[in-house]
Amino acid sequence: MNETNVSDRVGLTESHVSRRYFRKFEAIMGHLAHVAGVMRAEKHLDDRETEVLARHVAMLTFTFRALSMKYLLAGRDTGRFFGSLTIDNHESGFPTAQELMVMANDAGQAGRHLASMPSADGLKRQMLDEIISERQVPTRTQFAMSQRLYYEELSRGDLFWPRNDPEAIWLKNSPDGKRRSYLLHWSVYDTQANIPVLYLMEVEDTGRHGLPGDANRWPQVQAHLMAQSLGGLKLLTIAKGFDQDFESLHPKRLRRIHLGPMYSHGYTQQSGPIRDVLAQAAGEETEDWALAWTSEELVSKEVQTEKTGWFGAVEREVFELAPYEGAELGATTRERALILPARPFQVLSEMNPPGFARVKKYVVGAGDRVLSY
Repeated sequence: MNETNVSDRVGLTESHVSRRYFRKFEAIMGHLAHVAGVMRAEKHLDDRETEVLARHVAMLTFTFRALSMKYLLAGRDTGRFFGSLTIDNHESGFPTAQELMVMANDAGQAGRHLASMPSADGLKRQMLDEIISERQVPTRTQFAMSQRLYYEELSRGDLFWPRNDPEAIWLKNSPDGKRRSYLLHWSVYDTQANIPVLYLMEVEDTGRHGLPGDANRWPQVQAHLMAQSLGGLKLLTIAKGFDQDFESLHPKRLRRIHLGPMYSHGYTQQSGPIRDVLAQAAGEETEDWALAWTSEELVSKEVQTEKTGWFGAVEREVFELAPYEGAELGATTRERALILPARPFQVLSEMNPPGFARVKKYVVGAGDRVLSY
């Protein structure tokens, strides 16, 4: 990679560098689906959580595919119109949040752009004419085709946007029918850390109407959760605020999964032991990466009744905090994992740096092969 910018933002200004980057993430997203299957088998994820995670990973995959079309001709003459993909090359490895914000704006205008563009078949015929008849490289037509493919990807939807609003999955009803349990899930692209973050909350609903069909509560819940989806907030703060604001909703479990950072010797300027590991393992393009995975979980341990007004009473959750570091962590547990290919794992095992012994390692290989250590 030619860029030597010492800041945490860098543009991938050369075509081959940009394409390698997108190929790397395409492979990583594919591996994540298989890792999720292993986590499910190990009981780190349940069936519903695995399905939700798979969906959000698919959304990320579509987002990277769209961006790869947008910047297909980066470094070429026509590439100057859109510049180059900007990534956070320090402690993220992902595209900057600004890239997703621009993409979300483009999605709103995708239909108008597609309507004014020649068809894909028409652009292909034009390229052939320029190659055969005019004997020239059809650079500008190639650029037009790349932008058509970009807007087509955006128009298909199901991409990972800066904000992906909460959805509810029904889990069960209590035997008396007075309580319904739901799994709420939503995600954001952390604008400070430049990484995708997934939230999952199990709630019990004692309202008159089921939460997803409640025209009053559901929009309020969605707005509340999105406003609280900040990386700097502890899970305890989010859960207690939700518990206080919605008397008929009882958060039993809240989970936050950080997908990243992605480290790569060729693309990021990571610090600490992981830098030395990837430097020694550098070689094959397909093995020059490691993806961090951090999962925080907060669980309710009991319910207390709190009086409201003269005769009313509401349930309040009492959350279990981790021993020793619970107040600082604001969660019941926090687990760290590292997903990486075989060569970096081998170097990491040989170096055995302090602090990595308790980090779960998922070693990925060809096909569906995933080994956990």
